[in-house]
Amino acid sequence: MSTSDTQQKLQTLSDEYQTLQTDLESQISSLRRLESQHQENTSVRNEFSTLTPESNIYKLVGPVLLKQEKAEAETAVQGRLEFIGKEMKRVEKLISDLQSQSEGKKMEVRLAETHASIFLLTKNLQVYQLQVQMQESV
Repeated sequence: MSTSDTQQKLQTLSDEYQTLQTDLESQISSLRRLESQHQENTSVRNEFSTLTPESNIYKLVGPVLLKQEKAEAETAVQGRLEFIGKEMKRVEKLISDLQSQSEGKKMEVRLAETHASIFLLTKNLQVYQLQVQMQESV
């Protein structure tokens, strides 16, 4: 394997590792958004318990506030909480998988770096041995 082949392989592995890291950061950001939405919806659900039966609930639809029944609003919020919870679990699994892939790729990069170093050391040793042989023959 030539030096350029080794460098090309190392560059490819580094690019793949960087792509995994970018994907991982994106998924962590998604998880944070979902956690925020979950917290907001949990707060809304908790507020429902403080309402009296006569309290009015309004839902913002575009620029308009529409009156909504309490049971309907509670069902909608509970549905959102369930959906967000499932989405959080999916993203957490994806993050875990990306972390594993990233660690594996990182090990591949380190191994390729080690191989490249050994390759260069071997080449340098061969050059040195040739120089010694040439000096001894003189």
